[in-house]
Amino acid sequence: MHIRASRSVNLLAVAALFAACLGAVSGCGSEKEADSRADVTTDRARQVAAAWDGSTAAAAWRAGYYPMGETVQLPRGGLRSQADKQAYEDQSLVLRGKLPVTWPKDGRVTWARSGSVTRSLVGADESYKSLAGAGVNGKPHLTVTGAKLGEMSVATSRGPATVPAWLFTLVGYPSPLKQAAAVPSKLPRPPIGPARDIPGYPINRLVRIAADGRSVTVVALHGVCDDGPEVDVLETRGSVVLSASIKYRKDGGDCTKQARTQQVTVKLERPVGDRVLLDAPTGRPVPYKGPHGPSATWS
Repeated sequence: MHIRASRSVNLLAVAALFAACLGAVSGCGSEKEADSRADVTTDRARQVAAAWDGSTAAAAWRAGYYPMGETVQLPRGGLRSQADKQAYEDQSLVLRGKLPVTWPKDGRVTWARSGSVTRSLVGADESYKSLAGAGVNGKPHLTVTGAKLGEMSVATSRGPATVPAWLFTLVGYPSPLKQAAAVPSKLPRPPIGPARDIPGYPINRLVRIAADGRSVTVVALHGVCDDGPEVDVLETRGSVVLSASIKYRKDGGDCTKQARTQQVTVKLERPVGDRVLLDAPTGRPVPYKGPHGPSATWS
């Protein structure tokens, strides 16, 4: 696995997660304790895989529409200037035109090899508001002059899908900014409950699945008193179960009530395909949380 640079955030609410490392400590756990934690974590991953493989929840996952990648597509060639890029990141958009007030209630999400599903569509105004944020307040901004319903490609749990999308016209760009309009399916009820007494923390979110499906990048939590997160993987025919843990320091150190998030890329023996990407502690699919657009909800 490959670990990318970390990004620190203040997470006072997770102070209890690091209680064992608070204050001055001379190392956080012996090798024997580490082996015990690994055994517990591996057992939990096997339980999660066994519960999901062949379950009605897994069947529902493979039958629904669950985005596993960005549901917004920038104009062809990307944004041209740093000011435009910053405006997009700040959700600094201004509407100088009219958006459609009528649209089809439903649309088809289509896969090349696995059929299609009908999903409700959000309106152009709701889609625009999710991109535009609260306001520009004199900052550099992107100007939207209109929109029409079209389509775009979205990475999903079943592979790439053609999805209905709102195509927003931007001043200065010949191609549109696209936002998926199809509402994701409700996530199926997990066939196994969350674990209460296992080490490690839930995976924070999915960042991306590689184009060839042979690696996944996720965001994991770890504390100031350790050497960063590790993510173990258990692969079965129907599941890919991820278990996040932390690498303890062998030397002493003071720990604080601060947590860090860090991207971790996990390599797989074979492509994810339509296997369910699962988080061991929660027993649920690893959430994809893009910066914009509709997201799936639990049933």
